[in-house]
Amino acid sequence: MNQLVKYSIPSPFRNMFLGFEDAFNMLDNYSGKSDYPPYNIERVSDDKYILELAVAGFKKADIDVSIEKNVLKIEGESTKKDVDYIHKGLASRKFFRAFHLSRHMEVDKANMEDGILKVNLKRNVPEEERPKQIKIG
Repeated sequence: MNQLVKYSIPSPFRNMFLGFEDAFNMLDNYSGKSDYPPYNIERVSDDKYILELAVAGFKKADIDVSIEKNVLKIEGESTKKDVDYIHKGLASRKFFRAFHLSRHMEVDKANMEDGILKVNLKRNVPEEERPKQIKIG
């Protein structure tokens, strides 16, 4: 299944709950039907997350990570073409994944190690929009 868990709150009201979203509500999967490559979303803290994609068999040069209109796009196409495999168990087909970033979410950095692409995300809420403690007089 390629759906992230979402609140059943109508979209005009979702912004009212800024700061109270669940980690899975932070990203709306924009990518349709493909389950490849598989991914994890890890909550590091209330404002930091890591999106991990399993991209074994791909090189850094084979993968493109970009943001356009608050949509994180990850594309990959293996440059290994003329290989005579005796057995091929690792998928290396072309892929495209897109994730709609919620308000104030930014990509901090992206790294690839041991066949895992890690995209670090952080929520950067402006000071004037952060919750404030009101003293009772």
